[in-house]
Amino acid sequence: MRVPLSWLREYVDLPATETGRDVQAKLISVGLEVETVEQLGDGLKGPLVVGKVLTIEELEGFKKPIRFCTVDVGQANGTGEPQEIVCGARNFAVGDKVVVVLPGATLPGGFAIAARKTYGKTSHGMICSSDELGMGDDGTKGIIVLPPEHEVGTDAIELLQLVDEVLDIAVTPDRGYALSIRGVARETAIAYGLPLSDPALLDVPGPNAFGYPVQVSDPMGCDRFTARTVTGLDPEARSPLWLTRRLQKAGMRPISLAVDITNYVMLELGQPLHAYDRSRVQGPIGVRRAEQGEKLTTLDGVKRTLDAEDLVITDDRGTIGLAGVMGGANTEIDDIEGTTTEVVVEAAHFDALSISRTARRHKLASEASKRFERGVDPQAASAAAQRTVDLLVLLAGGTADAGVTEVIAPSAPHTITIPANHPDKVAGVDYGRETVVRRLQQVGCDVYGQDELIVTVPSWRPDLTDPNDLAEEVIRLEGYENLPSTLPKPPAGRGLTDRQRLHRRVGRALAGAGYVEAPNYPFIGEHVFDQFGLAADDPNRKVVKLVNPLSDEEPALRTTLLPGLLGALRRNDGRGSHDLALFETGLVFHPREELKIAVRLPVDRRPTDEEIASLTEALPVQPRHAAVVLTGAREQAGWWGKGRPADWADAVESARVLAREAGTELVVRGGQYGPWHPGRCAELAVVVEGVEQVIGYAGELHPGVLKTLGLPARTSAMELDLDVLELASSGVPKGPKISTFPVATQDVALVVDVAVPHAGVEAALREGAGELLESIRLFDVYENAAQLGEGKKSLAYALRFRAADRTLTVDEASAARDAAVALAGSRVGAVLRG
Repeated sequence: MRVPLSWLREYVDLPATETGRDVQAKLISVGLEVETVEQLGDGLKGPLVVGKVLTIEELEGFKKPIRFCTVDVGQANGTGEPQEIVCGARNFAVGDKVVVVLPGATLPGGFAIAARKTYGKTSHGMICSSDELGMGDDGTKGIIVLPPEHEVGTDAIELLQLVDEVLDIAVTPDRGYALSIRGVARETAIAYGLPLSDPALLDVPGPNAFGYPVQVSDPMGCDRFTARTVTGLDPEARSPLWLTRRLQKAGMRPISLAVDITNYVMLELGQPLHAYDRSRVQGPIGVRRAEQGEKLTTLDGVKRTLDAEDLVITDDRGTIGLAGVMGGANTEIDDIEGTTTEVVVEAAHFDALSISRTARRHKLASEASKRFERGVDPQAASAAAQRTVDLLVLLAGGTADAGVTEVIAPSAPHTITIPANHPDKVAGVDYGRETVVRRLQQVGCDVYGQDELIVTVPSWRPDLTDPNDLAEEVIRLEGYENLPSTLPKPPAGRGLTDRQRLHRRVGRALAGAGYVEAPNYPFIGEHVFDQFGLAADDPNRKVVKLVNPLSDEEPALRTTLLPGLLGALRRNDGRGSHDLALFETGLVFHPREELKIAVRLPVDRRPTDEEIASLTEALPVQPRHAAVVLTGAREQAGWWGKGRPADWADAVESARVLAREAGTELVVRGGQYGPWHPGRCAELAVVVEGVEQVIGYAGELHPGVLKTLGLPARTSAMELDLDVLELASSGVPKGPKISTFPVATQDVALVVDVAVPHAGVEAALREGAGELLESIRLFDVYENAAQLGEGKKSLAYALRFRAADRTLTVDEASAARDAAVALAGSRVGAVLRG
């Protein structure tokens, strides 16, 4: 909302020394977001005067039309002689009054004016357009042509109100009243402690039976409709300068007198209005819901297909406007041919939610809809209609029809009961009852009572609905800056949950392993499952879809973290970062078998366990996952030696890192799933209460998936379910005990079939070695048909043995090793390599 300071001063008698910056500071202190103060006419210096065009000579021989003019500027040039000016504009004629800037003046932007020779003539000044004077859009693209009644030589700076300050206010959705000069003036008056001259306090005649007929079929959508008629308008009447300048300063373009007046009153009082050409309206004006598929051509020339939820204005022919949004072209005021002599003025109050949905449905945001969806004062409709009628009579020579139509749905004012000390408790400041009552009365409330206040909310503040809203009004007017800085005193908490601790440890562990966290939005498109090659019956294909997604291409909540991570990897690789190791921990979402409606939790007390459980049952299942993706070099090459590219083993190792943080054993075996390469994919499992559960997969991604997604070759990934990993854990991992006894190391090399996985061999060795085994590590894999035989491979392990209470003998370590080898031989056919 743009608020000219000169307009604001009409309703609040501000001190003459107060600048726009001062007013900005005061309004910010009471809670309005004044973003900027624009200095109109900054740097403008006269002489800038009204001139009359005496002669026009068309200059020939140039690429564009050029005119040599003589202009009467009176005594403004010091001689009284006509001023010679060269001008390229074509929209003025001999006898027109124009705005002339003379040599020695400076236009906005520091543009100095001097006599100069151009097109073979000497131009002593300029004939000005609105752009050159910084006036904004006036609907024309040429020279300003003034009404003929202005005297030659009159100071145009004052006439056109070129010097002013404009406050640009960002109005939040709960402050719809601030989308008017009246609303901002009220806040200014409160901030300065000055009286308000309310422009809505007008003498308005009561409704009678002679007004224009109106039929409201939907009182819930339209609870108030005022109609007034003005006849005998001068079709040639034009908006006066003061009116057009105020519209321009407020950011609106002048159109025609009737339309300008409705826009002016809307800016002044905050009540959107519409003026119909009475000769184009057939029968009574009606308000109803549209029929599905009904057509309407709006004032912007677009033919729209209406929805059954749209609120429309009608006459006997059908729809003539989208209520509260935009009028129809078939009843438009004729500002071109100038034939409109009778108008019907509409001032109505429409349901905010209905208008908001209509505006968004048709992608048609207007000044009217912007106000209605934030809340318009329903009591201002009659005053706005009267103000419009008064201006039409004054400026267009019309006659106000005696008929007054008012259709009003019965309603009671909203009242709130609030303890007098409630704002004190909220703010932690002792305001006292007197201050609370005074501040509430300043915003327009009627207040009764002593310890318990009964507050009647003003009609222009629909945002005040409960005691905390009233407390906020008191606090903001007393000054947020006056609130003491006190730290809250919360009760002792219970600390982090096991789930939260594991989440944090996992993040630290992956970061320590060289991964960079890359959080992503939890939205996906279902086409990604086809790109990943998931089976048609895969559980991950069942998604939770959003009713109002941010993007139509990603309307569902993710069931896997990989799409977001791989997208981040692709973007970084495309921008030159080729060695990447990214991770993310976050929720995935799976729909429940039975859909339930979520309960509305109370805000005045802690929800019960049953209420929280009921809410949880209505939500999707949301397990927490962890995932990593890798590509490029895992170890950089340098003077220290060769580097190493990231591969499937690094993805598997990242899963082992997470298992160590959870304090559980991870089962790793060959697997096959979705986007992973079938020969380089590890299935990850844990044992929960004696039952083995698969929690994820790790390895190299399938080449087809990499090609489809535009990813680098050999990209690897891992994803697992952290929640199930936590269930398998033994709680918070305990620090290792430092033994005082030495370790005994035994190396074994076992020959097995190529098809035998390392995980099976390791499990057999671990079980056979018994409790003396401290750790086991695979340090070599060797394949040579000539030495080992066809289809064989050698796996070399380092076994570390240690006892907690003694130093092991060589015989004890060797016996444990032999037992491990024996069990591996019987279970997987392993033979000790000779």
